[in-house]
Amino acid sequence: MSEPAEPSPTWPSFARQVIELAVRNLDVNRSTPPEQSVESLGGVFVTLKKLGRLRGCMGTLDPSQPLAEAVRHAARTAALGDPRFPPVALTELPDVSVEVSILSHPWPMQSIDDLQIGTHGIIVRKGLQHGLFLPQVASEHHLDKHTFLSRCCAEKAGLTPDAWKEADTEVLLFTAEIFNE
Repeated sequence: MSEPAEPSPTWPSFARQVIELAVRNLDVNRSTPPEQSVESLGGVFVTLKKLGRLRGCMGTLDPSQPLAEAVRHAARTAALGDPRFPPVALTELPDVSVEVSILSHPWPMQSIDDLQIGTHGIIVRKGLQHGLFLPQVASEHHLDKHTFLSRCCAEKAGLTPDAWKEADTEVLLFTAEIFNE
């Protein structure tokens, strides 16, 4: 009788393994990624929450990076390099949940009517300034379309809240495949 095969890791379990290795100052390349792939990769973000509150969120919009490497880098950076928070401590890990968002390629928003709350994330760009909100941000914070766009402009891109209405501001939409522990 053969032993049952170990289940394949999920993206959140892979990210957690990376975080645990990083927090212990060990080689994060020892982590084993899932065998899952995606058809179109527009970016990756890893979100950490401690007891339901944001504890770190970092990612990349670089679609040329292999998915496992993008998740590995985002997980390590969310845990140790998010400038809004101190590095995650080993003692915190039991209270931290991990979420991995795999983003589609973004496309231009033509009208605010294109934006679907809970489905679309947004990227706001004006000159060298830019900001991003994942799709789940609007739902989790009960934001309407205008507030979602305005807060992304002000809080993430460092622009005026109404900058998304200006002709020289680009607003891009994307979807995300979200994996939770």
